Amino acid sequence: MPKCKKTKKFAAMKRMISAKDARIKKNQEKNEQKQKKTEDDKVRRIPQVPSSLFFQYNDQLGPPYHILVDTNFINFSIKNKLDIMQSFMDCLYAKCVPCITDCVMAELEKLGSKFRVAQRIVKDARFERLPCTHAGTYADDCLVNRVTQHRCYIVATCDRDLKRRIRKIPGVPIMYITQHKYSIERMPDAYGAPRV
Repeated sequence: MPKCKKTKKFAAMKRMISAKDARIKKNQEKNEQKQKKTEDDKVRRIPQVPSSLFFQYNDQLGPPYHILVDTNFINFSIKNKLDIMQSFMDCLYAKCVPCITDCVMAELEKLGSKFRVAQRIVKDARFERLPCTHAGTYADDCLVNRVTQHRCYIVATCDRDLKRRIRKIPGVPIMYITQHKYSIERMPDAYGAPRV
C-alpha cells in the first residue's frame, strides 16, 4: 500500500501564551484574591424568627382562631356537604372566625354563576372581610403575603401549590379536607390534627 506524502506547512509559527492566560501563576493568584473579596463582601441575611415559635409550632395561636379561607376550600366544603362554621368548631374545639380577603371574593365572582352558593356562604355576617391594598387579584400570593406578615392565622386550603408555599413559612397551620372532614397540620393540640 502506498504511503501518502505529507505536505510541508508554509509560514507556520510557534504558538505563544498570552499574558492573560489562566495557566500563568500570577493570574491564578489574582483570580483567587478577587474571589475571596467577593465572598467577604456578601452579607448573609437570615429572616428573624418570631419568639412565639417552638420549632415549627406557634405557641401564640389560641381561641378564637382566625382562619383565612381559600376559594377551593369553600368549593370542596360544598361538594363534601360540610357546614363550614360547624366543621371548624368540630376540628378545633374552639370559637373560629373565618376571614375572607378581597382577592378570594374576586376569585369567587370570576368563577361565575356556577359558584353562587359559595358566594352566598361567604357573604354571611360571621365571615370577616379583610381588605387588600396590593395590585392584582391573585389570591394565593395575597394569602402567603398576609400570613408571612402576621402569624396569627390558620390557612384553610385544598390547593397543593399553596400548601407547599405555606409549609415553607414556619408556624402557620394548614387546614384541609380529608375523608369528608376537616383536618389540620402543624397544630399538635387540635382534635383534627393527624395522629403520628
